[in-house]
Amino acid sequence: MTPVHKELLRELQDYAHTAATVESVMERMAKRLHEEMTRYNWTGFYLLDPADAGYLVVGPFAGSFTPKTRIPLNTGLCGAAATSGKVVVVQEVSRDPRYLAGSTLVKSEIVVPIYGNQKLAAELDINSYFAETFNRTERQFVEACAKVIANYLAKG
Repeated sequence: MTPVHKELLRELQDYAHTAATVESVMERMAKRLHEEMTRYNWTGFYLLDPADAGYLVVGPFAGSFTPKTRIPLNTGLCGAAATSGKVVVVQEVSRDPRYLAGSTLVKSEIVVPIYGNQKLAAELDINSYFAETFNRTERQFVEACAKVIANYLAKG
């Protein structure tokens, strides 16, 4: 990770230690990632819908477009990450038929599943208006950010 990644990750980890709710950690994380990482044009969370476990619903986010508010688990990159339990990285979304357009400007996306009590609880989803944004270093950073939320959920 770069020094910028390390500094921002430390800030988010420190905040998570004293935050009152996981929602406040998600809000802070979405805002700070969007502010500090210039290629992160939309940063947010999708949560497993408590009323219908077959759907994800939008949670805290920051960015330049309004996201899809509800996504079936079998649809899109978010659905793919949720059902597979694996990180989904797409360097050019126009080449992936699973992509659900939140904005026509999006070129690349990463979705990291987040588990609490060994069950899917949320996903960290980041969209970029630049192709090839999520290289190995960026992926490691985004996964480390998602782990901050997972760790918060684990302390429960």
